Amino acid sequence: MSLHARRRDRLRDSLAPDRVFVTTSLANIRYLTGFSGSNAVLALGGGEELLGTDGRYVDQVAYEAPNLRVVIDRDTLTAVLKNLAGRSLIADATMTAAHLRQCEDTDPGLLLDAGSVEALRSVKDDSELAAITKACDITAGALAVLATEIRVGMTEVALARRLEQLFGEGGAEDRSFETIVSAGPHSAVPHHRPDRTPLASGDLLVIDCGALVDGYHADMTRTFIVGQEPEPWQVELHAAVERAQRAAREALVVGIELMALDAVARDSLRSDGLGDRFTHGLGHGVGLQIHEAPFLGPRTPGSITAGMTITVEPGAYLPGQGGVRIEDTLAITESGARVLTEASRALEVVGA
Repeated sequence: MSLHARRRDRLRDSLAPDRVFVTTSLANIRYLTGFSGSNAVLALGGGEELLGTDGRYVDQVAYEAPNLRVVIDRDTLTAVLKNLAGRSLIADATMTAAHLRQCEDTDPGLLLDAGSVEALRSVKDDSELAAITKACDITAGALAVLATEIRVGMTEVALARRLEQLFGEGGAEDRSFETIVSAGPHSAVPHHRPDRTPLASGDLLVIDCGALVDGYHADMTRTFIVGQEPEPWQVELHAAVERAQRAAREALVVGIELMALDAVARDSLRSDGLGDRFTHGLGHGVGLQIHEAPFLGPRTPGSITAGMTITVEPGAYLPGQGGVRIEDTLAITESGARVLTEASRALEVVGA
């Protein structure tokens, strides 16, 4: 039995036997079938294994999902639902409201599924871990090369595009997300989009990036200082974030509650007077999506399970001055956490 067929069996085991699960989530469909096209609908359960897509993917779907019954139609969901008339449906809650209404028209007793596939995806198998590991290796290697090329006066956007070129040269198929390069005051904006601002000597420089391999993502952030030795406040800010990140990595064991893990980093920053400067969650799962279950935050239920791949990424941001974030992707094993984006976390001077 193929890897994807085994995954479908695991999902079927979690469904009521008379229900047909319907999803338009491309990540969930790729996980369950191997199909990677940009338009797809999957119906699974109750004796059904039906994959819908459109005419652009006739050859691709035959190659990537050879053992599934396929419906080809541009109005893909409508075509799939015609095959499910009279069936009891359970719809993926990630579907749009319009798509859910279509499903409800087919089955007025429609139920919503709250994350069954996402729960399966949160624990990675060996093939998934291999792809994520390769993506992380490419990411760390490319960022190390970029660090040697940074010069005062280069623009944020030029650095972002160069890093993405290095991903490709290293064997990645794409970037995982829009690369974040933020210099000087921009580094205090956690998701700043790089622009034509030139790097200046003395800037804190945050680079948040990831390579994509076989559909699987990497995520890594390092903070540098441009052109000169850092000022005392920059050293102190970076040291506080590094302490928080290290504390969270060391606390990362199977069974720890997600909220408790977030609290480890948050309490560390609070002890350094920066509790209110950590303005986002501690991390998230990484896989076929850059942000997927589990999510590590102060109000997130659940716990860490062996086989998860997650990020740990505390930050502290001083508006108008600068910010620091340090992030790694880690694989969780029964014996602890293994860093997949291993590289120096020091406040390295670049462009001097």
